[in-house]
Amino acid sequence: MTQPESRLSRPIEPMPPTVEQALVDSGLLNAYRARPPYQRNDYLGWINRAKRLETKQRRLDQMLSELERGDVYMKMDWRPGRVDVDAD
Repeated sequence: MTQPESRLSRPIEPMPPTVEQALVDSGLLNAYRARPPYQRNDYLGWINRAKRLETKQRRLDQMLSELERGDVYMKMDWRPGRVDVDAD
């Protein structure tokens, strides 16, 4: 999956195939894509930096749980910003 260009000044983290598959299998890919670029990048970097498989899985599970709830980011309360709707 290629990521669109971003205004992030940090390197864009690659999405491991296992993470993408977990998002698809859980039906949370759209929730992931709806998050701001910095959050998507932070989640991937956080998961990718784990050395042990158990840690990677625990972090992936946390990300999926937070995406499912929709109001949490890295164990902090989070609310999406105003959504712009194009007026026709």
